[in-house]
Amino acid sequence: MADLDDLRSRWARALLATRDDPCHPDPYRYADVLLRRWQEPHRRYHTVAHLAAVLDRIDVLEKYAADPDVVRLAAWFHDAVYLPERSTNEERSARLAERALPEAGVSQARTAEVARLVRLTVTHDPADDDRDGQVLCDADLAILAAPPSAYAAYTAEVREEYHFVPNDAFREGRSAVLRQLLELPRLFRTPYGQEHWEATARYNLSGELEMLSP
Repeated sequence: MADLDDLRSRWARALLATRDDPCHPDPYRYADVLLRRWQEPHRRYHTVAHLAAVLDRIDVLEKYAADPDVVRLAAWFHDAVYLPERSTNEERSARLAERALPEAGVSQARTAEVARLVRLTVTHDPADDDRDGQVLCDADLAILAAPPSAYAAYTAEVREEYHFVPNDAFREGRSAVLRQLLELPRLFRTPYGQEHWEATARYNLSGELEMLSP
């Protein structure tokens, strides 16, 4: 279980580092609202544990980012709206950021960048010169390079979130996602991700795809 007090502190540090003016509401207000979202009962993988893991990976990749605290804010919002039966989660999460961050004291420019990064997680396909996008996408996809037991737990949690999908339809849809990922020339865009995560992630994805094959 993620340490909620630690997460609240991490949110406050990122928010205070990106505020233009300190004369704004208590930053912990926003952390508490977001954490309630991340703890919704229908979530199995997209939980506070996932949020904490993404933030941890951003810390590892921080040197590659142009504005690491903006990337951290984007991590907080990237699955803030999550209903597995809907395809609009990223857009709704981005709009939530666009509403909340100016009220919290973040400039329009940085708010727009957070929202752009959140929307980028639809495709996980940042441009070659998009340093912040590369860091967020690599941090979000790093679970694909997890050790076997952790990867198995991840896939089980994803299946639980899609419990309403019949087995045959789930296998078909999940297989399509895995094939799409494996067809990418690179899963990870930062030098660290390419060196430390790429090969293991491809091994995991290929193994899962084989298990899903009839």
